[in-house]
Amino acid sequence: QVQLEESGGGLVQAGGSLRLSCAASGNIFGFNEMAWYRQAPGKQRELVAHIGRGTDTNYLESVKGRFTISRDSAKHMVYLQMNSLKPEDSAVYSCNVEVRLDTMGTTWNGWGQGTQVTVYS
Repeated sequence: QVQLEESGGGLVQAGGSLRLSCAASGNIFGFNEMAWYRQAPGKQRELVAHIGRGTDTNYLESVKGRFTISRDSAKHMVYLQMNSLKPEDSAVYSCNVEVRLDTMGTTWNGWGQGTQVTVYS
């Protein structure tokens, strides 16, 4: 099967930066969609950034120009570079990945365990 492991969260002062990483392991033939979501206490989970099979990306309006999603398919990694962090960015961030398991179109979609990002002013 496929497993996802996130890292890179932590405590940072407003204006600072963090880089989140999501490592996929297992029987992976290729990657389809990859995304980062976040959920703050008392709020609904929201899509922060998404990258498709090509290079197309899209972002939550409030993070545009500050966050960048990228991936290294060869290393089975997806990243979220977060700059100019604000207290309102504080949340649990989770990666969501869809992978191709074979050449027949079999896919797997799963979530990482989540990593806490806390931004203080």
